[in-house]
This record gives sequence, structure tokens and C-alpha cells, in this order.
Amino acid sequence: MSFLSLQDQFDNLEKHTQWGIEFVEKYTKFVKERSEIETNYAKQIRNLSKKYQPKKNSREEEESKYTFCRAFLMTLNELNDYAGQHEVIAENLTSQIITELTRYLQDLKTERKSHFHDGRKAQQHIESSWKQLEASKRRFERDCKEADRAQQYFEKMDADINVTKADVEKARQQAQMRHQMASDSKSDYSSYLQKFNQEQNDHYYTIIPNIFQKLQDMEEKRIERLGVCMKTFSEVDRQVLPIVGQCLDGMTKAAESIEPKTDSKQVVESYKSGFEPPGDVEFEDYGQAMKRTVSENSLSNAREGKEKPTSKSKGKLWPFIKNKNKGSGPEDFSHLPPEQRRKKLQGKIDELNKDIQKEMDQRDALTKMKDVYVKNPQMGDPASVDPRLSEISQNIEKLQSEVQKFEGWLAEVEERMPSKSDTHRRSGFYETQNSTTVSNNCAQDRESPDGSYTEEQNSEIQVKANPNPTSTTPEFDDEFDDEETLPTIGTCKALYPFEGHNEGTIAVAEGELLYVIEEDKGDGWTRVRRNEDEEGYVPTSYIEVLLETNAKGAMTYI
Repeated sequence: MSFLSLQDQFDNLEKHTQWGIEFVEKYTKFVKERSEIETNYAKQIRNLSKKYQPKKNSREEEESKYTFCRAFLMTLNELNDYAGQHEVIAENLTSQIITELTRYLQDLKTERKSHFHDGRKAQQHIESSWKQLEASKRRFERDCKEADRAQQYFEKMDADINVTKADVEKARQQAQMRHQMASDSKSDYSSYLQKFNQEQNDHYYTIIPNIFQKLQDMEEKRIERLGVCMKTFSEVDRQVLPIVGQCLDGMTKAAESIEPKTDSKQVVESYKSGFEPPGDVEFEDYGQAMKRTVSENSLSNAREGKEKPTSKSKGKLWPFIKNKNKGSGPEDFSHLPPEQRRKKLQGKIDELNKDIQKEMDQRDALTKMKDVYVKNPQMGDPASVDPRLSEISQNIEKLQSEVQKFEGWLAEVEERMPSKSDTHRRSGFYETQNSTTVSNNCAQDRESPDGSYTEEQNSEIQVKANPNPTSTTPEFDDEFDDEETLPTIGTCKALYPFEGHNEGTIAVAEGELLYVIEEDKGDGWTRVRRNEDEEGYVPTSYIEVLLETNAKGAMTYI
């Protein structure tokens, strides 16, 4: 079926094509709103992921130790990638449908306007030809009537004997003229008729069919373009499904990576105090006339020379005593249990060493700049760098002093902690003091059951700190005796040079690559091997360790 059968429905066809253009505009608006929904949804998902991302503070760092916290972080990252796929949908809808349809609409409107303009022009031309034909027909009719009247008048004058010969001649000439005019009008009418018939034939069988065929092609292309866009609309979603599936798989994998037992062990590691459970309470015989004594292993808070009423002498057992030290606590972390205090001190020393390294890097850079100024005075004044160099030197001295102070406290803590066995280099229990008398400067007096240290002014131990971190190096010589060669569990890279003076340690150069044969057990040392004959301990903070994933308890220390 062709549009040629609608030649008499030109106006209705014009309305239909206009409605078709409006439908394309409506579909374009629909896709645009869908794209905006995808964009807003992706933005909200990204904001949600960003809102619950861990903040850079100590609390979040503590939480990152647990597998369920890391799984949640992985879920947030996958969710962020998931939002990105919705942004891709919005971008593809805009580029592949909205932009294309907007451009096509302009061309469609221009083409439609041209076709209907040609149709109206052809219609006007055939109507003009019809009017000309009608005018020539009326003129021919009028001239024929005038010729008949002139002929009748001449015949009347010729039959009248009273009319002069001149009047008869005049009437005859008038009749001849009218007949000639009628003949000319007849020729014009015949010519216009022939012309109109030809034009009408061209109009209905050539011009209008061509215009209607173009309109039909235009309409079919419009419908076809809509079909392609609707197919693209679904394909845009289908294209991102594999990546969306990967995001969902990542979330599932994150959930499956949660290890409850590992997290519970981490809780133990984080909050283990290192205190020894209290010993048996000695029997106090009130029947004898002797001074009441307190068992060495008793957790009573009574001191020598001070007696409390018997009704209030009993206290809570140490696992249930609440730590009354709130806030940040003293600088030396003496309010913490020994194990926790050692970790805090070691962490503080590592932070200070990093700050020292930063200051030294700045000093080196300024020194090089000063050398350039000395060699090329036109580039700057060498003296302008001196104030900053002096300030950096003071900062380094201050930081080194802080490191010495914290290393002294660390050495003090490690002296009081129990020695580590060959198989387990750190233990959660303290050795029981066998002495019956407790001096004022012993660790037993300073380690209170509530997790803090109570020291007397006259019993404070002064420890001279060594700026070299190897001063706190434990003795490792016993661990190497009669021990089989350990397998490699990973690799490491030295971040800083380490001289390794103490026995059991190994010297490393900055940037050197080594094999890890025993990971850090919590004391700040990692056992490494250079070759089959050279191995030893290096500070964990001096290296970047990457353990193999199949190694037991593997994790990365930075």
C-alpha cells in the first residue's frame, strides 16, 4: 500500500507526519529523563560509598585489622565501581540516542517542510492553470455570444430597406470582427485546455506521486530510526551487565573472605595486657601476735605501713577492675599494660623516624639548592637558604631527642617483659615473682592490675637511650642454634639502611631485596635471608614485606 492512494488526503497526511515528529521528540525526552535518573542514582551511590569510607584516624586504622571491616571496605569499593557503570549507561544513552535523535529531528523537520512545500507549490500551480482555463473558457463563451448578437444585428440591418448602405456595411464589419474574436478565443481556450490537461496529468501522475513517495520514505525512515534507538536503549544496559556482575562477584568474594576466628584472635592481640593471673592468696593468721603481711602475688592495693579496715580490704579480682585512665594518657603510655605499651612505644618510634627521614630529605634538597646558588649566583642568594636549613637541623635534633626518649621507655618495657622462647618469640604471660620481699623499684610494684603503672618518685628507673635503633635489639643468637633451614615465605625491600651490629641481626642496604623466612611475631623484628649462608633479623619498620598468600598468617607490613 502506497501513499499515492492518499492524494486527496494531503492535509491529513501533513498532520500525521507532524504527529510523527512530535512522537520522536517525546521519545527523546523520555530517554533524556532516563539518563538523568541514571546519573542521579550513580551520584547517590557514589556519595553513599564515600560517606561510609573509613576516615583517616586511629580508630579506623584499628578497625582495618579485622576481616569483616576489610570486607565492608571492599564492598564499598565495588559499590563505587557499580555506580560507575550507571554513569556509563547515562553517557551511552546521551551519546548514542539523545544526541543522534536531536540531530535527526532537525533533518526530519527540514525534509518534511521541503516535501510539503513542493506539494503546495504543485497544488497552487495546477489551481492557477485551472483558473486560466476557466477564464479562457468564459472569454470564448462571451465572444461567441457577442459574435452571434453581431451577426443577428447585421442580418437585421441588411433586411431593413430603410437603413443606409453605410450602416449595413458597418454592421457587417462589426459582425466579422466579433466572429474573429470568437475564433481567437476558441483557439486560446483550446490551447489552455490542452495545456491544463497535460499539467493535470503531470500533477496527478508524476509530481504528486513523487512527493508522496518521498513522504512515505521519510516516514518509514523515521519509524526505522525509532526502532534502532529502542534496541540501543536495551543494549546500553546489556553492555554493562558483565562488569556489574563482576562488581557483585567482588562483593560476594568480600563477604566470603570474612574469617571469624581470625578476627577473634585479632581482638586478643589488640587487648592482651600481658599481666600474669594473680597467685593464691596466702592465709593470714590473726591468731598470732604478728604484723599482718600481704602476699606478694596478692592484688590488694595496701602498701607497707598502711592498714585499711578489714571490712574494706577486699577488692575486685584484676580481670574485672575497670581502667580509670581515660583520654590520651601520659606521654610514655604508662597507663597501658606492658604488651600494649610496647606496641604503642614502637609505633611512636616508627612515626618519629619517618618524620626524621622527611626532614632529612628536605635538608638534602635545600643543600643541593644552596650548592646550585653558590655555583650560579644569578639564580639566587645562597644565604637565603641558611635560615631554613638551621630550622630543619633543629627539628631533626628535637625529633632525635624524642626518639631517644621513647627508645629508653621501650627498653625499660622490654627489660620487664619475659624472655621469648625459641618457638614462640612473644608470650602473653609474665613470669611469677618468686621473691617474698618486693623492692620499690621492681616491675611488680609498677604494674597494677588495672592496666597502669604506679611508680614511686625514688624508684623511677633512668634508662639512657641510644639513638641507634639497634640498641633495643633482642639477642637472637640462641634462636639460630640447632635450627633447620626455614623455608621462604615471602620477599621484602629495605626502606632504610640497617647496620646490624648486634649478634643475630643482619646488615642491609637501602633498596636491597631479601627473602623473608619468619614474619614479625609482634616484637618489631622480621627474620630475613640474603643467601643460603646469610640470614638474621632486621627491624620490621625498616622494610616493606610482601608475604606469599599461601603462607600461614601472611600479611603485608609497611
